Amino acid sequence: MEVLFARCSGLDVHKQSVVACIRIQQDDGRVEVSRKRFGTTTNELRSLSEWLVSLNVTQVAMESTGVYWKPVYNILHPVLDVWVVNARHLQQVPGRKTDESDAEWIAKLMSHGLLERSFIPEESQRDLRDLTRYRTRLKQEKSNAANRLHKILEDANIKLTSVATSIQGVSARLMLEALIADEQSPEEMAQLAQKRMRSKIPQLVEALTGQVREHHRFMLQELLYQLDSLNQRIETLDRRIAELTQPYADLIRRIDAIPGVGPRTAEVILAEVGFSVEAWPSSKKLAAWACVCPGNHESAGKRKSGKRRKGQKWLVSALVEAAWAASRTKETYLASQFHRLRARRGPKRAAMAVAHSILTIVYHLLADPNAEFDELGGDFLLKRNKEQEQRRAVKTLQTIGYNVTLTPIAA
Repeated sequence: MEVLFARCSGLDVHKQSVVACIRIQQDDGRVEVSRKRFGTTTNELRSLSEWLVSLNVTQVAMESTGVYWKPVYNILHPVLDVWVVNARHLQQVPGRKTDESDAEWIAKLMSHGLLERSFIPEESQRDLRDLTRYRTRLKQEKSNAANRLHKILEDANIKLTSVATSIQGVSARLMLEALIADEQSPEEMAQLAQKRMRSKIPQLVEALTGQVREHHRFMLQELLYQLDSLNQRIETLDRRIAELTQPYADLIRRIDAIPGVGPRTAEVILAEVGFSVEAWPSSKKLAAWACVCPGNHESAGKRKSGKRRKGQKWLVSALVEAAWAASRTKETYLASQFHRLRARRGPKRAAMAVAHSILTIVYHLLADPNAEFDELGGDFLLKRNKEQEQRRAVKTLQTIGYNVTLTPIAA
């Protein structure tokens, strides 16, 4: 088998140790293998880097094991060409897979070019990823706290969530604080409604009549504290993310023009994909990396399950959320695509297809700095092939018993 890298190394990374194996292919075909174990502290990793450089190693490969690969990558990346390999891809290649021979096996695969490197973004993009992912987690915790608040109210026979659109709105917050204080009657608490909620005062009086105990008041107060804390932390993250993405404000504006995509979703997409698409030669490659395209499973000439691969959960979640938002827009191409596919494939697959389309649009906006989003309209597919749509409509009417004569409308 052809040798692509004559001097390479494989690393078996653990929490407290790194086993390095250097594989050197001599001109006469002989293979020299050297192994050495290092710790994972900064000084130990610097010693590893010096050892690899002293033996003229050019490429280094290691599995992406949890977060333990990051310290190794941070030290080796400035001086060596480091390949971080998906552990699932590596394990699919048959061979010796014991703890002692892992590093040697990785080095051998690396020398023959049988590994595919993962996309590792620049340090600034990794920082932005940490912020957007942490913000997403905080929003999930906020949603969980709101659900707990709803459960406590139900346990106290308070049906406020059946009347108020949002339990975290201004009117609902005033009423919750009044419930905790236990100083007002349901009629008085209902009068705290603001603006449009005042039209629901009779329903609020009924909803606020319950059996609130001291335990319920304590839990409600704790949950409100938690929600206030989460809101404050999310606002802090929003400001920090806005600072880091300020140089790309125009790019965020262009991505924000896509139906269903807001500024926060645009920030998540840029944090996961990056501010350029140099790592992907086409939009299809990007969609495959993001795991929003159908799977490819064919055997004996038969196409089998097209289930997509699992991965890139942060990006996929943001794209699918944007797809559901786009499905509720009016007279847009993405909404028409969603409803057309929903009838045949179901809502979830339709949402994933729209997410794929959104990512394709983002790819072209990133590839061309002067490109702007151009809305095709909800009737784009109808107008693209008018004759086919005419035949389909006429056939449908004839099937239910009508003779049809088509007369064009004057322009």
